[in-house]
Amino acid sequence: MITYILATCIPGNEKEVIQKIKEIPNVVEVNGIMGKYDIFVKIQSGEVMKVDLTISKIRSVPHVTSTVSIPAIYGQGGTIDDEK
Repeated sequence: MITYILATCIPGNEKEVIQKIKEIPNVVEVNGIMGKYDIFVKIQSGEVMKVDLTISKIRSVPHVTSTVSIPAIYGQGGTIDDEK
């Protein structure tokens, strides 16, 4: 299961938040972005409970103020089709 997370944080803390998120298991990509959200996170796990736990850990990182979770639908594009 792949899930994308869009996170906002307190301005000026982006680098610290990104570093903390990189240390969380099941996180496969973290990038600073510009716009309404500050950080893009890609997580991947074969178990839904691990995805839930990873999202909870991201939300608990100091200076993270909000998140939006976007689970990917298998079989509808990207490299997901290749995982079958």
